[in-house]
This record gives sequence, structure tokens and C-alpha cells, in this order.
Amino acid sequence: MTTSDLNVGVTITSTRELGELLKQSRKNAGVTQATLSGLANWGGRFIGDVESGKPTVRAQMLFDLIGWLGLEVVIRKKPVSK
Repeated sequence: MTTSDLNVGVTITSTRELGELLKQSRKNAGVTQATLSGLANWGGRFIGDVESGKPTVRAQMLFDLIGWLGLEVVIRKKPVSK
């Protein structure tokens, strides 16, 4: 999965995949974890926890992080397998 896939959408099935995608997006934007934490007024540990796939991060902060990176969450029904 690459951030270029974001133009058409990607399927995320784990916190690890989400963390990796957000890490790639942050790095592509040229932003450090420390800078992003400062802009969002978070402790430095939160970004690292998300990027490492920690499954127990706070949901609202996660949505805020996604927004800070210029991304959005889209929910849709999964295709039915036949």
C-alpha cells in the first residue's frame, strides 16, 4: 500500500495498516512526529503509538490526526463475495 493509492482509496483492516499509512502520509508531507504533535497540541507519544499500530489509541484523537494529514475516513459496505 502506498500513499499514491489514496487517490482511489485503500482498504485498511488493522491498526498496523492504518498506522503505516498515516506514517507514510506524514513523511510525504515532510512533517516530523514532534512538529505534528506540537501543531495538534498532543503529547509526543500519541503519534508514535498510532504509527506503530497500537490498538487502544483514543478514537477522537485518531480522527483529528487523520484530518491534520489532509485525509478523511469513508465508510462503505463491503462487496459481497460470491
